[in-house]
Amino acid sequence: MGEGLRRYFQTYTSAAPLATFRVAFGLLVLVSVGRFWAKGWIAELYLKPKFYFTYYGFEWVKPLGPYTYGLFVLCGLCALLVALGWWYRMAALGLFVSFTYIELMDKSTYLNHYYFVSLAAFLLLLLPAGRYFSLDAHFNPGHGRHQVPRWTVDALRLLVGIVYCYAGLAKLNSDWLLQAMPLRIWLPAKNDLPLVGPLFNFPWVAFAFSWFGAFYDLTVPFFLLWSRTRPWAYATVVIFHVLTALLFPIGMFPYVMIVAALVFFPASWHQRQVDRFRKIWGSPAYPPQAAVPLVYGPRSRLLLLLSLGVFFVLQLLLPFRYLLYPRELFWTEEGYRFSWRVMLMEKMGQVQFKVVDSATGRIRLVNNDEHLSVLQEKMMSTQPDMLVQFAHYLRDYYAHQGVHDPKVYADAYVSLNGRLGKAFIDPTVDLAQVSDDLRPKPWILPFDDEITGL
Repeated sequence: MGEGLRRYFQTYTSAAPLATFRVAFGLLVLVSVGRFWAKGWIAELYLKPKFYFTYYGFEWVKPLGPYTYGLFVLCGLCALLVALGWWYRMAALGLFVSFTYIELMDKSTYLNHYYFVSLAAFLLLLLPAGRYFSLDAHFNPGHGRHQVPRWTVDALRLLVGIVYCYAGLAKLNSDWLLQAMPLRIWLPAKNDLPLVGPLFNFPWVAFAFSWFGAFYDLTVPFFLLWSRTRPWAYATVVIFHVLTALLFPIGMFPYVMIVAALVFFPASWHQRQVDRFRKIWGSPAYPPQAAVPLVYGPRSRLLLLLSLGVFFVLQLLLPFRYLLYPRELFWTEEGYRFSWRVMLMEKMGQVQFKVVDSATGRIRLVNNDEHLSVLQEKMMSTQPDMLVQFAHYLRDYYAHQGVHDPKVYADAYVSLNGRLGKAFIDPTVDLAQVSDDLRPKPWILPFDDEITGL
């Protein structure tokens, strides 16, 4: 280990950034859970459907029937305890497990910010964010620490930086930069907004948004790191994400990123926020022993650093797994999820399944909405792995209806980023016999076009 690296790992900083991130993150997740419940989405997404699209390797993760409400209660409670820093380690574990379980229950609900919340919750489980400005430190003063290793704070900054930079790299493609797609489709649909709405009808506005979006994602972490540009960069973060929230229905993601970007502010700024809050609430000062830096034992430190190292190596490599697949990523979506490709395509599909009785040859056409929710059908119609899963469901469903050895075929048509719709998968392939795994899917028909870039 070089001298500079050794010095870095021996550097300490205020625990305030971890504490403020913990509080803001926990409260934001709590609000998200409450919002999900209030809008009736628990029943709509996890109780009413007859079938759920599981993730490969996590087929055992299923909704829990009426107990799914209890799972959301547990998640919200853990989020609150994380914010308060009470029973912190158990609360962080409960938040990570419960939120990730919710995320894995149905693939059709996948959103990038759900993935980010799971990753951030995992990091909070490893990091000493409950050592300062927490109820644990209040009730057990010997547990509190003002100073923590610098790399514990930098771990959160690195995660946020990866999200932005990879989102920016994903925008360096010909559809986004040279065709302003899909913004050239989406923005005119918002032309009824006051003042700015009419501007969205002009193609140059879509190009300006596209190029600025790529530049913003690629550079904003570095501008946030530099003290001279940090205030302007954070103002851009707020404006960018508020505008995104107004234009596009992407849930809590803009607010998650507005909060997460605060981790780039210096420890002194976070300390001022903590001191201001303590003054308002009249919280007592911490005892002298809290001023002792948090020093990990050799084994604990090594284990923690190895865990973080493996975690970040996976985060750096996972978005590039699409290179293992031979064809156009946006068309096949093989390796698309978990790669921070945020709002890069407008993909519409329509699929008609037919079930054939192997003994009689009788054909039954499937009404998809008898089995799937509106969201499930929309997401399934353009994603090959979900088409296979639904075909397997139909095979089993019709077998129970007395159909002998059902064969399942699909006529699917997909339009990508304004292109004319075309056949998506081979209609002669019996999807009931196709394996749902991570191998390339040769039955996806050619894209017959090219989207260059990363």
